[in-house]
Amino acid sequence: MQAVVQTVRAELPAHRPIPMQVSLAFVDQRVNVWLRFGKPVRETVLNRWRRVAVFEPGAVCCRVKWIANDYGTALWQLMVLQAPMPFDGAQRIAGVVPGARILLRADGELQVKAVLTAIDNIEASGIDPCAVAVTYWRTVGNRLAARQPLPEYTPGRHAAHIARGALQ
Repeated sequence: MQAVVQTVRAELPAHRPIPMQVSLAFVDQRVNVWLRFGKPVRETVLNRWRRVAVFEPGAVCCRVKWIANDYGTALWQLMVLQAPMPFDGAQRIAGVVPGARILLRADGELQVKAVLTAIDNIEASGIDPCAVAVTYWRTVGNRLAARQPLPEYTPGRHAAHIARGALQ
């Protein structure tokens, strides 16, 4: 029986990359799910409130989610996501199909604003946030969890990241 299952799996085109689809939405004074950075290969408008951004495997993006109710803000959330490569594991995330690698997750107004400030500083130094080292985003997540100051992403650190990629 196990040999049959392995044969069937071998025949499936599992090597074909599946693009990551991120759902975005905007309802005035209620919901705002938007991309802070990212380079989608295509964006589909579903209706005047909803869009879907499509990313190639390996692409990095930042999704910000803000939700309110009758009493004010109910949710602040920021996630830096990486589209999964074929055969890589991915976490299931609401609004992200088929899932993604979560590089950074910030919850709450203070954490989200701190990460947005860090992203602004990265852009001010002339670096594309999509090209930032994956390890930096994970370090920022760890620092947020430990309530430590966030590290600065300098041009020197970025040059070291590029040099490391050239060696691989």
